[in-house]
Amino acid sequence: MRRRRFPALFAQSALLWLVAGCFACWTTTASAQDDNANNTDNTATSFTQPVAGVEVDATGVLRVRHFDPRVAAARMQAARQALPADLQRPSPLRKISLNRLEAAAAAAGRPTETMEALAGLTRIEYVFFYPESGDVVIAGPAEPFVKDAAGRVRGANTGRPVILLEDMVTALRAYSPGTRPTKVISVSIDPTEEGLKRLQQVLRTVGHGLRPNDAARLAATLKNNLGLQNVTIQGVPTSTHFAQVLVEADYRMKLIGIGLEQLPIRMASYVQRANPSQVASNAMERWYFEPNYAGVKTSPDGLAMQLSQHGVKLVGANERVGAGGKRVAGGRGNRASQAFCEDFTKNYDKISQVAPVYAQMRNLIDAAIAAAYIQDQDFYGQANWNMDFFGDETQYAVERHESPVQVETAVNAVWKGSTLMTPLGGGVNVQPRSALKSDVKQVDASGDTESSRRAGVPQNLQDGQWWWD
Repeated sequence: MRRRRFPALFAQSALLWLVAGCFACWTTTASAQDDNANNTDNTATSFTQPVAGVEVDATGVLRVRHFDPRVAAARMQAARQALPADLQRPSPLRKISLNRLEAAAAAAGRPTETMEALAGLTRIEYVFFYPESGDVVIAGPAEPFVKDAAGRVRGANTGRPVILLEDMVTALRAYSPGTRPTKVISVSIDPTEEGLKRLQQVLRTVGHGLRPNDAARLAATLKNNLGLQNVTIQGVPTSTHFAQVLVEADYRMKLIGIGLEQLPIRMASYVQRANPSQVASNAMERWYFEPNYAGVKTSPDGLAMQLSQHGVKLVGANERVGAGGKRVAGGRGNRASQAFCEDFTKNYDKISQVAPVYAQMRNLIDAAIAAAYIQDQDFYGQANWNMDFFGDETQYAVERHESPVQVETAVNAVWKGSTLMTPLGGGVNVQPRSALKSDVKQVDASGDTESSRRAGVPQNLQDGQWWWD
């Protein structure tokens, strides 16, 4: 493909990275001044403090916020000590009856803090149904829980995010009794066509004679012309915490890719890997998350389901920027993009330990698959459970957060070779029912899944009790 050439921008050429919905790449030649800048990396902005999470303002614009983790230490210790004794001990397999929990929450008028934290559940390992008692149960490891400085509820022992009731209910509503199943839960962050058009115009008309120390100014110019990026959410209400987590995970993945969020693990960013000579002049790299669906086991009678794997993959695709800022399909991504996706996937567990939003996203995927299984097996009908309280927004509100409708464009300037590149965004795409297809899920002939269900039979429970070990 013939490369489009633009006026010389810097004394030595720059790679200029913008994060948003797709990753566009343009090339430019450069003059031969300031040889000391050649082949060195200079970031316009970097995060030196841990990134805690995001905030969404009243206009719906999502922005990253930071915190010092030392601030939370004393608060978290005090919160742990305030927990009841039975919640201060960890459990390898805590069982939670969703319909008993709903009844207890309805009786109380609203869920308690323990209910909101699902008694410290940090992963969903199983879904069980008990015909004798009519209990629909999710089960997994649990531990004492505290709230960190960013407002995330996390296990006090491991730091893993706790699964929130509002997220579980959001998943259940996507696969609620008597309704058609949700096909896809997805997030996409994309630049506007007008923004891409303005970006192309700026790249054609930017003046000559800029030097490396002008990189930040040029980055700001491109950021302002590209404008805010649009957020599109499908499958769950936009004003839920569930949706916010997916948007945050997607957005911050892009920051990591372009080197604006530094993680304390050994993993090269896309910026560090990119070779401008191997990228087409108008290429747009898209990165998006999808689950590894091949991890579901069921008992022969279907009364037990085990999530034996909790994989999340980062995958790439390729587009082109056409005339007037229009985007068209373009095939596979370049080698640097593919290598970044593979490395992110391989290091996902490590990444989720230092950036808990990725553990949260994995939990949400598991919750969605669990909810899809409950509907698919008609546990609602077998349990005579209509989800009257959890399914009613007027009684239990989960749509109470600001809807993220736009994100800021983040820009990083890096000097490398003789090319100006401008990568921009990606998404999250979850199709929970894909994990339940007959050619994907496995029937556990060993009996282990069913044995786990039998070991958790609810017995001798007190009135109002909805969890047990």
